[in-house]
Amino acid sequence: MKIPCSLFSCFSSSTYEQNNNYEYPDGENNDGSFGLFTYNQLKLATRNFHSSEKIGEGGFGSVYKGRLVDGSFVAVKVLSVEVESMRGEREFVVELATLANIRHQNLVSLRGCCVEGVHRYLVYEYMENNSLYNTFLGSEERRTRFMWETRREISIGVARALVFLHEELKPHIVHRDIKAKNILLDRNFTPKVSDFGLAKLLRDEASHVSTRVAGTLGYLAPEYANSGQVSRKSDVYSFGVLLLQIVSGLAVVDAYQDMERFIVEKAWTAYQANDLLKLVDPVLNMNFPEEEGMKFLKVGLLCVQETAKLRPRMTEVVDKLTNDVNMRDVHISKPGFVADLRNIRIKQQSSSQETSSPGATFASSIWSSANLAR
Repeated sequence: MKIPCSLFSCFSSSTYEQNNNYEYPDGENNDGSFGLFTYNQLKLATRNFHSSEKIGEGGFGSVYKGRLVDGSFVAVKVLSVEVESMRGEREFVVELATLANIRHQNLVSLRGCCVEGVHRYLVYEYMENNSLYNTFLGSEERRTRFMWETRREISIGVARALVFLHEELKPHIVHRDIKAKNILLDRNFTPKVSDFGLAKLLRDEASHVSTRVAGTLGYLAPEYANSGQVSRKSDVYSFGVLLLQIVSGLAVVDAYQDMERFIVEKAWTAYQANDLLKLVDPVLNMNFPEEEGMKFLKVGLLCVQETAKLRPRMTEVVDKLTNDVNMRDVHISKPGFVADLRNIRIKQQSSSQETSSPGATFASSIWSSANLAR
């Protein structure tokens, strides 16, 4: 995706135009629901971006709850853009170009944007129950509200969103950062995949080699981390980790353990011991269908197999999760995982010093402390 030097050529205070430097999904045009907001409108809506309205924070900025003059609530994502390097500009344009024209019940809706001076804002529909990470993970008190039926519907909803991105959209989209923090929940706990700042469009090719590896420790597919090869199977891996997390309630990475720090390690050990059900979240107090619980855990393990070609496509995942599929004799091979991001960072920095291509420059901001922790 080509990134223009300035967004002023793409936006004015009253019009929204497609610029030739953008690559939108083929045949898609904005349906008129996308709006342009002024800085003052968003400042008023968020009470001058007051700290009490802050509902989230990520690697490229903060998210605030806002109330527009019509009374509707929105989530305002503030993009951090460094003026000199324009770091963050790419993420803004990618997310805007990706979301402006696509609609799905399990994708967060982009209502509009604001571009004034160095200000970059994305305006989304407001999600009453924040993210899966904030509302589900952490304390047992939070997890008790997520009974098995809720976990099932969230898992299937995220899987269907990925089927839409991987199979139904043209060109296909690889999200590259599927994780609990990027799954938002509306008032009915319907999951909405969000944060497309790292998304990659795939046209005719089955995969793409990226010189800028980006993602989150624990969710990152090993082949993507090691070679930069982006494919739909990279998202499948991340979904598998998320599925294991939803069923078990465990952290993706346990910083307090030296052995079996990663959830995929714990799941694999339980599978080899023929005791996979022990991984199911104890707060459920065994109030779940055992066969379905076993099936969900096995699907998660299928998705995180080290060999990417052995992982199922998301259409197969949805079929297994929604239908009465016998998983008793399914063969599952050893999972792979990325143990440490620091070696990747060193490797990427060395690579960028050896080439003169600006596209090979490693984006160190991706590996900020905030990203490593989430």
